Amino acid sequence: MRLSVIGTGYLGATHAACMAELGHDVVGIDSDSAKVDSLIAGRVPFFEPGLPEVLQRNLAAGRLRFSTDPADAADAQVHFVCVGTPQKASAYGADLTQIWAAVDALAPHLRQPTLVAGKSTVPVGTAAEMTARFQAAAPAGADVHVAWNPEFLREGHAVADTLHPDRLVAGVTDPVDEARLREVYAALLAEGTPWLVTDLPTAELVKVSANAFLATKISFINAMSEVCEATGADVVTLSKALGMDPRIGEQFLRAGLGFGGGCLPKDIRAFMARAGELGVDQALTFLREVDEINLRRRRRTVDLAREAVGGRFRDRQVAVWGAAFKPNSDDVRDSPALDVAAAIYTEGGEVVVHDPRAMDNARESFPHLAYADSPQEAVAGADVVLLLTEWRDYLDIDPHTIAAAMRDRVVVDARNALDLSLWRAAGFTYRGLGRPGA
Repeated sequence: MRLSVIGTGYLGATHAACMAELGHDVVGIDSDSAKVDSLIAGRVPFFEPGLPEVLQRNLAAGRLRFSTDPADAADAQVHFVCVGTPQKASAYGADLTQIWAAVDALAPHLRQPTLVAGKSTVPVGTAAEMTARFQAAAPAGADVHVAWNPEFLREGHAVADTLHPDRLVAGVTDPVDEARLREVYAALLAEGTPWLVTDLPTAELVKVSANAFLATKISFINAMSEVCEATGADVVTLSKALGMDPRIGEQFLRAGLGFGGGCLPKDIRAFMARAGELGVDQALTFLREVDEINLRRRRRTVDLAREAVGGRFRDRQVAVWGAAFKPNSDDVRDSPALDVAAAIYTEGGEVVVHDPRAMDNARESFPHLAYADSPQEAVAGADVVLLLTEWRDYLDIDPHTIAAAMRDRVVVDARNALDLSLWRAAGFTYRGLGRPGA
């Protein structure tokens, strides 16, 4: 099929490349000429394992191209809207500026009956408003239908999540629209991928509800971490016991520094804002505490680090391992790691940061921090090392090899990911979140 993808950020670039990988003829449209030029040259402007190979393979095959001109998408049979929906600058709600810009840019070029499928995470009711906006702006005869086809990508696993998803959700108003989306995903459906057809509001709610649930699960175990710290219990063992219950499961049940990134924090806040607009704000008031628990873990990590260096950060060197909000990503949006690093810097600490992939983005967002080219360089002369992003690179380091380089042998494991016994055997004082004597 001929497809267009409007917006070539993280979601759009991945979707465009993977749809071409499925054999479709795809054009990606974006107003950012630098981003488009990079993609045309086969360079992904962010880190995502496996995506450069898919991008380059399909550019070479002629199935994938990119443009800044919406007219180049005019003959597509399905248009996927994949633009960003960040949090508003001064409120919890989602900023839909990019959604409406995409509609306004695409609408004049639609000359035939067309399906526009939204993939961005939006407040419920956006699809209906988008339909009205297309009908008002598109030329006569375009007959624009809007569907909602939410994405479920995990950063670091986006290619596999697109090409081998655990489900496909199609919110439609017409059986013809469902048939067209089935054609888009025919190869995935042939593999047995579950296919769920819903109305538009339900499809819009699926992604944000999933993110709210996952955020709640993370904050639940972090709340238990606070209880463990008060009682001497071990949250790591507690997590294992809870995860063995098939009704609960072990995923997203690791206590630590909490969640960040460009999705969970802004999505749960936008969900709360939308619930207020709909008059059902009491249904989601628990998400305020979910958000607050998450932010408290950041403050608690700063407290642990301060205690570890004698009660004050001034004249203390703090090594920070990790800047990305999660491993296998270079995304530093709302990064808990950089939030902690910045707070320590504000209190007078000399902070030296290392990350395997996110150094450039971290420097751009936090230019006042110091950066090291290796984990070993970061800890040279340090009074404490903080594990804030659980990259495999850090977990594989033998603490015996860095002990002599540090001024004091103290580690704060804010992800509960290090081997406690190994680090203590190397002479380190180990501090963790929700662990007895740690």
